[in-house]
Order: sequence, then structure tokens, then C-alpha cells
Amino acid sequence: DSDHVYNTPRAWYMLRNLNPKTKIWDGVNAEFTPYSDDLPWCMIPEKKITVEDVKYVLSSHYQGTSYDPYASYGEKEQRGAFRSIGVNRTDFLSLIQMRPGMEKDCNILEWVAFASNAFNVLAPFYTDMDTTPGYLSGTNGKVSTENFYWMSRMIAAMADASYNKSVFHIERYQEKVAAKSHEILNRYDTLLEQETDEETRKKLQEEANEKTAQMLREAAADTLDKVLYELSGQMKNAYARSDA
Repeated sequence: DSDHVYNTPRAWYMLRNLNPKTKIWDGVNAEFTPYSDDLPWCMIPEKKITVEDVKYVLSSHYQGTSYDPYASYGEKEQRGAFRSIGVNRTDFLSLIQMRPGMEKDCNILEWVAFASNAFNVLAPFYTDMDTTPGYLSGTNGKVSTENFYWMSRMIAAMADASYNKSVFHIERYQEKVAAKSHEILNRYDTLLEQETDEETRKKLQEEANEKTAQMLREAAADTLDKVLYELSGQMKNAYARSDA
């Protein structure tokens, strides 16, 4: 019984996103709904799945449906009826990308994200390194703006609490980091194609990881500034009359 609000709707939403035309997922003529006990066990996606497709699915809060807890449309009693995929208590997401045809020392990437997937960003790092950028590795239990984990947590909590005002900041944040991540990857993949010295290749990958970490630091700081501003404007002690 609990699957009808916990697991089944999430499977339905993933299938609906990756195979939107294969079946009818919505409406009175739907072949499958969030309540269906006979969802397909596996399907061939309608197109090749990208890193961004995986991130989108794992960030789902049923956007585009009446079950979206943030929606301002549809039936109110349906909002938040099901457990989101991009749930609030997610701490860490890791996506391993294998790239056939590349040299073995750089053919595996690990894309990582912290905090709730609905509000976070996914960024790539070369693997098998001796060091990890401090912005990602230096996390402890003390809340701080000096590491990506706590920055991601703060951004998520503030954006959730000011969703209607902050969602476009989050979308721009996610799109910017995705674009910059591919830009850094393309640049360093090209350099690695031209380099044969093993030690130099490793240094290039470490440099790329540091570049990615610095890009995350700047993008996260900019986004935190924006969502903090939006949330501050919604404080309960706000008053319209000028205090001047």
C-alpha cells in the first residue's frame, strides 16, 4: 500500500520523462498512472540519455504535474501527495560517467552534487587523483560558506522557503554550472589528447578539478547572495510603510 505514495509514483515519473511518447502517462486515457501496480519493469529510452537527463530525473518533484508541492496550478489536495525523487534530505549524489575510446587515465568522470537535488548542481571531476580540491574535501560539522556541502545546503533551504521568487535563480545556477562544466572538460580533454607524459597528464587533470571547484565556489556564492536576498524580503516582520 505504501508503494502507491512512495515508490510507484517515482517510477512512473521517471518512465514518463525518459519515454514520453512510448506510452500514455496522463489524462483519462492514461495507460499508466502513479497508482499503477503494473508499470513496465524496464524500457529502452526514446533517445540516448545524457548526464543532464539523469540529473533532471533525480531532481524531480513532479514538476509539470498536479502533484508538484511547489505548484500554483492544479488541484490543491494533489500537491505533495507523493514522495519526490529530489527529496529534501539528500546529502550527496554521485554519477559515474564512463567514456569509451579515451585514455584509461581520464576515461572515467565522477559528477558530484550535495544537498537536495531539486536545488543543487552537478559538476564533473577527473578520478584517480591524489588530491581533492579543498572546497569539496574540507567539510566538517561546522556550518560554513567555505565548502561546497554547506553552501549547497544553505542554498537549498533558502530557495525552498522562497521558491516562487528564487526558482529562476536556481535554474540559472544549474544551467551556468552545467555549461561551465562542459567548457572546462572540453578544454582539458583537448589538452590531454595532445599530452603523452604521464606526470603532466595527471597535473592537467588536477588543474581541471581545481578549475571546476573554483567555478563552483563563485557560482554558489553568487546564488546564495541572490536567494538570501529573496528570502529576506519575505520575513514576517517586513512592513510596507517606509521607516525613513
